[in-house]
Amino acid sequence: MPTAPLFSKVLIANRGEIACRIIASCQRLGIATVAVYSAADAHARHVRLADEAVHIGPAAAAQSYLRGEAIIAAALACGAQAIHPGYGFLSENAGFARACAEAGITFIGPPASAIEAMGSKSAAKALMGAAGVPLTPGYHGDNQDPAFLQQQAEAIGFPVLIKASAGGGGKGMRRVDDAADFAAALASCQREAANAFGDARVLVEKYVLSPRHIEIQVFADGHGNVVHLFERDCSVQRRHQKVLEEAPAPGMTAERRAAMGAAAVEAARAVGYVGAGTVEFIAAPDGAFYFMEMNTRLQVEHPVTELVTGLDLVEWQLRVAAGQPLPRTQQQLSISGHAIEARLYAEDADRGFLPSTGTIAHLRLPASSAHVRIDAGVEQGDVISPYYDPMIAKLIVWDVDRDAALKRMDAALAACQIAGVTTNTGFLRRLINTASFAQARLDTALIEREQPALDAASAAAPTLAWALAATCLHASQAAAAGASDSARWPSPWHSADSWRSHGPAQWPAVLADGQQTQRWLVDGGNGQWQLLGPDQQRHQLSGQVRADGQFSLQLDHRRLHGQALRLGDRLHLFCAHGHWSFQLPDPLAGQAGNAHGGDLKAPMPGRIVSLLATPGSQVSAGQALLVMEAMKMEHTVHAPSAGTVNGYRVSAEQQVAEGTLLVDFAASA
Repeated sequence: MPTAPLFSKVLIANRGEIACRIIASCQRLGIATVAVYSAADAHARHVRLADEAVHIGPAAAAQSYLRGEAIIAAALACGAQAIHPGYGFLSENAGFARACAEAGITFIGPPASAIEAMGSKSAAKALMGAAGVPLTPGYHGDNQDPAFLQQQAEAIGFPVLIKASAGGGGKGMRRVDDAADFAAALASCQREAANAFGDARVLVEKYVLSPRHIEIQVFADGHGNVVHLFERDCSVQRRHQKVLEEAPAPGMTAERRAAMGAAAVEAARAVGYVGAGTVEFIAAPDGAFYFMEMNTRLQVEHPVTELVTGLDLVEWQLRVAAGQPLPRTQQQLSISGHAIEARLYAEDADRGFLPSTGTIAHLRLPASSAHVRIDAGVEQGDVISPYYDPMIAKLIVWDVDRDAALKRMDAALAACQIAGVTTNTGFLRRLINTASFAQARLDTALIEREQPALDAASAAAPTLAWALAATCLHASQAAAAGASDSARWPSPWHSADSWRSHGPAQWPAVLADGQQTQRWLVDGGNGQWQLLGPDQQRHQLSGQVRADGQFSLQLDHRRLHGQALRLGDRLHLFCAHGHWSFQLPDPLAGQAGNAHGGDLKAPMPGRIVSLLATPGSQVSAGQALLVMEAMKMEHTVHAPSAGTVNGYRVSAEQQVAEGTLLVDFAASA
């Protein structure tokens, strides 16, 4: 049978790193690409990379990337034969898949019937049970009455997990440990599910203690062939969202891999699946595993599978969608080495992982190689907006075994330089070096268990960072002074080397890190500096600080190489030992402080979902005051101490900017 030809032009109905990833495979295969973009993404990287780009609406996803009719119209207008949905947005929308078919456009994904079968977690559980796939005990029915669901939770036994029936990506999911907390968790879960997926239905399951999250990559074609491409361990999560993924799963036996792979293949066959999909399982410490859900799309973490199998899964998607058979049989598939993926996000891990928005003023990522892969959605100068997921890039490493891959990941994270937005890079580096992760003691509570090692206090800037910052700041100001005086006659009064008529001067460097401010005294120059720290300890530095901020300095017998970068009132230091950001206090700034005292401000841009306290009421420390929604996730603002809510400055459904005054709050005396 002759091989079906590939498409000549594909439209990518997505944005960010996954759109860029799909474009890369299409370009390698000689397929022209069409990007779509919202008003917020007019200059985004995926738009710059594609052969063509079509504007589809305003910034809000509901008015752009979720408008199936606009995307199909764009595909028809530019002559695209197929649409690749990526992940998220319309990738698991059966109506969109069906509309593509009706328009004569190939949807690069499973048939609408398979999406519908797996789109409802409740229906999927019933289908998988009938197919003999192991299920977690729980309620997966249609009765959504809160009182009834509470009864089901109590019958199952706490802890339970509430999950959006149409959900994914950790949205619309809450663990509940006590009956008294169930109603509030259910309401929050339903709001988040309705906002993210347009469907507020949930299911309730037994929460398996110390579970691992292991998923199986499956692939099927239109000729009846189904294979699995082994497993990925995605146990390291926060708020039910994956943070690190790896393949193969540590400790996986050949027998368990075969059993889980067979179950995943049966799940795909049960729904007449075609294309790439992922069957996700909860794995108990005793070796038992239970079907959790099937994602009928390409997963964020697919690169780790690609690196250990040597395959391009997007190419497989394109070939299968074009009508070609799977490129390999199950017997031809094998695992080589170990791969780990880390998700680099614009978020503040020390403030509850709040998203960080703004312009990426500085971006340097490690060079790609046989051991390091970068899937990026942005470049230096791009903007992280409040409208979409704040992912910057995925960092994926490969080596011959897990220990070697861990070393690769640590080095790759150390090489990341990102400024302008707050990122989770330091958190990720601390995370991979925890005892639990390094020793592969994996379960979904790993981050909570290792919290002491992950707290910001454990990552406070060490003495060497303060000393480096003081030296680099002194050197940069000296260089600037020297440059401004370069056209003048040589004069000791224009010298920037601390020379004074009565002897060398000590130049003060005032730096702040969080709540800590330090004053260092620096003298010297021309490659030799002497520093006096706030503890009256003296330090000797020698080496070079270049005009572009690159430094190579020896501090007390330690040689350090890196980059210093000043952005506004902040000085960033990047080196193998870490990334530190120091504020440069303005000595002329007043100390008036916040005129509103204990008033609470928005920690990020977002939408006010609900106000939870009555104006004039007394509240306790930690009590929930209001709920905000940003980037499709809910965030609760709590009382910083016991006090009185004098009033709200915002209303429900209001869009607010970061720093907006939310609550007039008076702390108790």
